[in-house]
Amino acid sequence: MGGCEGVVPWEGLTPRAVEVTTMGESRTLLSGAGNHEVDAIVSGFEHLGYVTDRSLATAVYLVTKLRKPILVEGHAGLGKTEVAKVLASFLGTRLIRLQCYEGLDISSAVYEWNYQKQLLAIKIEEGSGKTVEEKERHIFSREFLLERPLLQSILAEDASPVLLIDEIDRADEAFEAFLLELLSDYQITIPEMGTVRAKHVPYIVLTSNRSRELGDALKRRCLYQWIDYPSLEKEMKIVRTRLPRIEEKLARQVVGYVQSVRQLNLSKPPGVAETLDCAEALQALGKSQLDEEAIEQTLGCIAKSVEDSSKIRSAGIDKILAESMGGV
Repeated sequence: MGGCEGVVPWEGLTPRAVEVTTMGESRTLLSGAGNHEVDAIVSGFEHLGYVTDRSLATAVYLVTKLRKPILVEGHAGLGKTEVAKVLASFLGTRLIRLQCYEGLDISSAVYEWNYQKQLLAIKIEEGSGKTVEEKERHIFSREFLLERPLLQSILAEDASPVLLIDEIDRADEAFEAFLLELLSDYQITIPEMGTVRAKHVPYIVLTSNRSRELGDALKRRCLYQWIDYPSLEKEMKIVRTRLPRIEEKLARQVVGYVQSVRQLNLSKPPGVAETLDCAEALQALGKSQLDEEAIEQTLGCIAKSVEDSSKIRSAGIDKILAESMGGV
């Protein structure tokens, strides 16, 4: 009983079988194999450009083994969305993404009927002699269904896709409640067709920036993972992985600078995405080291509002620079 899809099983193991119950089903996991497969996820993600740790890799492993959704929370710009993207590449499967926003409804997220096509079919069948029930059954068949991301994930024919429900905290509580059936039973109910169950259970990743507190019912259906700001060494590793041509000295200066800026109580502290933007901008400007001029030129990569820019300047760019250069 080797590992999750897309992970190469390790040979020569004598794993111990452990019974786990989830979604009402008893499943057998191999405790010995798990540690090696977590290592495989760490190295596999890194090979795809995503630096992770064992905590997140273990959570991803459990998603693939237990087939439970995972809720990934953390500050903006720390790679939550990338978890789903890299997981899809790692497993060699399709990524289906639903970007949440205020006012998101079923017609945009799940399905919608092709009304124009239905009207045309009704017109064509006017003299066909079919009963009303037959006509109704025809126009409310899959042929007339416009599939949106959530339904697409359930109807996948070939393999389990990765379903990314991005920034679920932006959607309202009514939509969050609608998700419960999908998250617990991997099915969607369409009134005209009945209940549609997944042929291949999708790997579901939900992300949240915690702009609002999510409901307990949703949380209970998911594994949970918090992604925090990385340590200096981990952020250095991320920069080296994503920007392999950057000079070591410049990379360390940029990371130290961003880590110092995060201590300034900004309204939107810079994430790893901003670190990479800043480093890449400095490379594009031909800079080999960080100085006050370089910081001013790339301030828009780090600060995302005029207020945050002012806070950085008020703190003293020379002082921030001195702090960031301390370990170089």
